[in-house]
Amino acid sequence: MGEHRLTHIDRDGNAVMVDVGEKQVTHRTASACGRITMNDAAFAAVRDGTAKKGDVLGVAQIAGIMAAKRTPDLIPLCHRLNLTKCTVTFELIPETQEIEAVCTAACDGKTGVEMEALTGCSTALLTIYDMLKALDRRMIIRSVHLVEKHGGRSGDFYFENDEEPEE
Repeated sequence: MGEHRLTHIDRDGNAVMVDVGEKQVTHRTASACGRITMNDAAFAAVRDGTAKKGDVLGVAQIAGIMAAKRTPDLIPLCHRLNLTKCTVTFELIPETQEIEAVCTAACDGKTGVEMEALTGCSTALLTIYDMLKALDRRMIIRSVHLVEKHGGRSGDFYFENDEEPEE
């Protein structure tokens, strides 16, 4: 196993923004997903479009896209990227009363869009929570993770459920 070095820490232990000045511009994409579990009433309100605050998934979709675009304002040391694409989609899973959110971000740049995809997904799920909390304060957001990424020096990445965590 090769030596792993944290790129956001300099030799003196100070936080630094990674210098990407010498990197090549490439097309980069990333997708992240996560789930929110809720009670019957909250799930029915989304499914049936009867939530008192309005179109839950429509608002969450816009919130996720807006958050992805604002990632460097939220996450220290992230580079500001000009996203060329950002989507947020949802799947309702009635068997478990869950909603799965997937955020996909893309850019032509010198650094990846993983943080944008993760931020968009997380914010979409948080927005669902906010819009339904009057019906269920016990909702659980979980399993937010990078699903895949393409482009850049490190190449492609695909999350595998049976994959052992890297040490």
